[in-house]
Amino acid sequence: MSTAVNGAGPTETSPAARRKVLKALSGLLLALFVSTLSSTVVSSALPKIIGAVHGSQTQYTWVVTATLLTTTATTPIWGKLADLFSKKTLVQASIAVFVVGAVASGISRTAGQLIASRALQGVGVGGVQALVQISLAAMIPPRERGRYSGYLSSVTATSTIGGPLLGGVVVDTSWLGWRWCFFVGVPIAVVSLFLLQRTLSLPVIRRENVRIDYLGATLIAAGVSVLLVWVSFVDNSFGWASWQTGAMVGGGLALIAVAVWVESRAAEPVVPLGIVRQRTTALAIVGSLAVGTAMFGAAVFLSQYFQLSRGHSPTEAGLLTIPMMAGILIASTVAGRLISRTGKIKPFIITGAVLLTVGFAGLGTLDSRTPILLLSVEMLCVGTGVGMTLQNLVLVVQNTVPLKDIGAASSTVSFFRSLGGTIGVSVLGAVLARHVQDQIAHGLADAGLRSTATGSDAVAVREIVRAAYGDATAQIFLLSAGAALLAVIAAILLKPVSLRSSLDLTEKSGEAAVPAEAG
Repeated sequence: MSTAVNGAGPTETSPAARRKVLKALSGLLLALFVSTLSSTVVSSALPKIIGAVHGSQTQYTWVVTATLLTTTATTPIWGKLADLFSKKTLVQASIAVFVVGAVASGISRTAGQLIASRALQGVGVGGVQALVQISLAAMIPPRERGRYSGYLSSVTATSTIGGPLLGGVVVDTSWLGWRWCFFVGVPIAVVSLFLLQRTLSLPVIRRENVRIDYLGATLIAAGVSVLLVWVSFVDNSFGWASWQTGAMVGGGLALIAVAVWVESRAAEPVVPLGIVRQRTTALAIVGSLAVGTAMFGAAVFLSQYFQLSRGHSPTEAGLLTIPMMAGILIASTVAGRLISRTGKIKPFIITGAVLLTVGFAGLGTLDSRTPILLLSVEMLCVGTGVGMTLQNLVLVVQNTVPLKDIGAASSTVSFFRSLGGTIGVSVLGAVLARHVQDQIAHGLADAGLRSTATGSDAVAVREIVRAAYGDATAQIFLLSAGAALLAVIAAILLKPVSLRSSLDLTEKSGEAAVPAEAG
């Protein structure tokens, strides 16, 4: 199967061609689902996992951070490799790495083994998340891609937000056990490998004298990793104004500065600076940072709020987020089809960013007694906003670059989305922890109680804790609303464009080919 064409002519859009695309897309979506799910499915099971492997509080954090760190750091590297080698081979390799990491995580006996396995799993996740979008871009021109990008948005956001629900079900099911949080995705990943081998056929552009920028890739990965490690431990293991902060922030920024210098001189840079400096790409990066913070924050902290502030079980907490998942599914599908029909994308990104901001602003008023119906409306707004922006920010960049750079451009936007999610969750988590601690201390002092109280006093202490988590969650969602507002500004500043109906840019002008009716 190949819907790709050479040059700038339109691709085949017959029903038969669409069926072939959907067959190939089924394997890609399965791989994307399990890779994204792996980042959040362990959140509900972490206490039991750490207890079973006899881990410490620091290692508790690293079970999640290790995967996010390697995912973020390797995303641009996978993207650049996709511009140089077979995309099909690379996506299969990334799935294989993910499977090996998942199995290794599931059979781990110590916390150190688990963290190392999760880091390996993250390398595969970074490849899958980048290469699925790149493979789609190599098959379908931007205008037709809108209808298919809706599927990607639905799968990415649903697996991210639905992860805690699945993890809760696994934990609450006695005959499964926590190890199935890692094993559950392996059969699906294997099926996706089989489907991709049978259905995915992408044109391979043979390039002579390929030179991989290993130095730039190493410097980028090292610089990002140092900063993410700092974000994970600051205000917990050491303070904001400490020598550790100075050393890690200074070292991370120095590594990134050297990486930028190397990339500006490399023959085949991992992150082409010319693409990043383009107005559309730069604004999409800002929007992706904000959307990443919002999406991962909603997935992590809403589940925690429902459990700790409202007293629900992990499974119930996951079920209560269904309005948000419904918003993602409906909005991404409808918006994708409308984008393909009209060729316009900016209005949908603006609308989604506004809804995202409104939804988080509403969640910023919640407390431990907020009616579930009101929360459902606010979660629906958040979900709708994510569904209309998540993949469309990648699509608007793919529309502006030639096919030979589609891998680097797509993975760069995905990289910053993951970076925003990782940093956002870490920073928001630190803010929440500090606010909860202060609120509980003040509440106990005002009531003249101790945290170890028993009997009727224990009930009062529990109410103080629930109220503290409710107020603290509201605070971090207000911060998320501020981040979402950045996405609104970035969306407004985007240039109005019509999505082109060709796979590549026109050779003569270098401008995107657009349909005649789009002007």
